Amino acid sequence: MKVRLGNTEIGLARYLGMWGVVALVFAWQGYMRDSLMGQTWDVSDYVRWSVIEWYTWPALAPLVFRLGEHYPIRLPLKFSELWIPFLGSVGMTGLALLIGASVSTFTESSSFAEQWRQYVGQHAATGLLTCWALFAIQQAMQFREEKARRELEASRLASELAQSRLQVLRTQLQPHFLFNTMHAIATLLHEDVLSAEAMLLRLSDLLRAFLEECQGQEITLRQELVLLDLYLGIQRTRFKDRLETRIYIAPDTLACAVPSLIMQPIVENAIRHGIGERVGDDCVEIESRRDGDSLVIEVRNRNSTLEPDGSAAEGHGIGLSNTRLRLSELYGPAGQVELHMLWPRGVACRIRVPYQLVDEDEPEVVEA
Repeated sequence: MKVRLGNTEIGLARYLGMWGVVALVFAWQGYMRDSLMGQTWDVSDYVRWSVIEWYTWPALAPLVFRLGEHYPIRLPLKFSELWIPFLGSVGMTGLALLIGASVSTFTESSSFAEQWRQYVGQHAATGLLTCWALFAIQQAMQFREEKARRELEASRLASELAQSRLQVLRTQLQPHFLFNTMHAIATLLHEDVLSAEAMLLRLSDLLRAFLEECQGQEITLRQELVLLDLYLGIQRTRFKDRLETRIYIAPDTLACAVPSLIMQPIVENAIRHGIGERVGDDCVEIESRRDGDSLVIEVRNRNSTLEPDGSAAEGHGIGLSNTRLRLSELYGPAGQVELHMLWPRGVACRIRVPYQLVDEDEPEVVEA
């Protein structure tokens, strides 16, 4: 059996035990007070009087809590909000004194009127203080619950906002990628109709796979490589023998969680700012490895450059900035993306995310 105080439930034995401790403390206080005055009663008398006085409040405390719920005290204080709790405390105290006097009438050799006068004279102030102490406890508990509720609501809203931002960032990539791919297909239609048709078919496969695999913000690296392989197939069709790709994937990283479509814009940048702008051949290398508590993914191309100050060349734009924002939203400082120069020529883009394994029911095999 439990006692309910506001939204808090306490076991009956524990609840009565707490009030029993209060009764014993005040019984000891009464005994010591009389002892200092040189006149004491039997210890059992003090315990009996204290129990009669204080065990009235366990029954009244839920009523005090309910009063506090209906008439809370807010800052700044207003008299119009105080008079009902004040009258309620007077009524509760009067009821406690009435119960105590009635019980004492049966345990003491005196009339009810005598017991009433003694209770009013000795316990009225204590009763009022007890009632307001219970009221203060109820207000503190309600404030704590309200604070916790607001923090939970703020956390939920922040999470929803972060998810919305991530969704916006992810959806920005799709039109950007589609625009570039459709532009390449339109160019090929005048030069190589068969290659343009092959690119359209691969684009259809890529979009279908993306819709099937990327329902959440994160997928496994294995799934990400499936999408990337479809994308690279489009680029190989476009650039034919001029583009070479090499993929080095550590086996223990295939089941790691990565943001969906995180590699495609980086590889797109590597191709666009390498073979897409310069004559000759190019080699794009993709590597994944574990580094302590992090998963490191590196995309390298051998036919691109950075500005002298180390910043990205003009046009790296949405792919790189979008990736940085997504990593920051998902992982905070643990998600990083950096550009480095390669010797004697080339650029490497290094992505670092927390190393987190994901259970896979039916893992797919990616052939590089």
